[in-house]
Amino acid sequence: MSSRPGAPVRNPSPLTGRLAVVTGAARGLGAAMVRELAGRGARVVLLGREAETLEQVADSLAAETHCYAVDVADDAAMTRVAGQIHDRVGSPSVVVANAGVAEGGPFAESSPATWRRVVEVNLIGSANTARAFLPGLLATRGYFLQIASTAAFGSAPMMSAYCASKAGAESFAQSLRAELAHQGVGVGIGYLSWTDTDMIRDVDRYGVLRELRAHMPPPARRVHPVGTVAARMVSAVERRAATVYAPPWLRLAQPVRPLLPPLVTWFSARELPRLAERTRFEATGLLGAGGRADQAAAEG
Repeated sequence: MSSRPGAPVRNPSPLTGRLAVVTGAARGLGAAMVRELAGRGARVVLLGREAETLEQVADSLAAETHCYAVDVADDAAMTRVAGQIHDRVGSPSVVVANAGVAEGGPFAESSPATWRRVVEVNLIGSANTARAFLPGLLATRGYFLQIASTAAFGSAPMMSAYCASKAGAESFAQSLRAELAHQGVGVGIGYLSWTDTDMIRDVDRYGVLRELRAHMPPPARRVHPVGTVAARMVSAVERRAATVYAPPWLRLAQPVRPLLPPLVTWFSARELPRLAERTRFEATGLLGAGGRADQAAAEG
């Protein structure tokens, strides 16, 4: 754990002086959201498995920051860290369940341990985050943002663990929203498309995942700057929005959700045999630098 004082913010926002907790804050969208939150005057708590990388992100901010190394899939550790934050820093007004990992490749060839780890981080980790910080959110009548994905409603082949976990995280957040509405705690869901993080960049190292993305319609395969996505998520936090989409046009996919599974099945039945002729289908393991760091921590 570490902390450092902040600097005044020129343009006050509803987040000024509020305490925000972000999981998966060592890199990617989590780090970008921490920067955006700090820029809007929030005090920020960075959670993740890599203490050194968390410190590097915190050192780049002119804001009050606190870093805690913790595995979101460890419910006892998350409860302990949440208690420490409450005692030393205060109750959060904002909690962002952002921590996530992914793996790709045929389900039949996937490692059971890796497949399970994706679900543990993306779904169980989100539930652990909500449970650990719920007392603080109830005290502040705060806001919980669940980072989901287009994978929550457009499940794709070769990404079964990720799609299952994100669909579960979406459903969990919807249930939590209904449960907490009368207690003044807001719950939002962030639906993201391809975002320029190391995890997404890693996708293109594997032929089948690269080809599947290349066969998507141009708007659906575009990779969006992480800073742009982070700004959109934090603006949603300011509004306590029930949903936020990055890019915004993703909202148009919601009314046609029932059509997506048969459409994806039709596409896959046609294209996967063609792809198999020119590229090898293989299990990727955990994707991106964060995934590799997670794997190393689990093995160490």
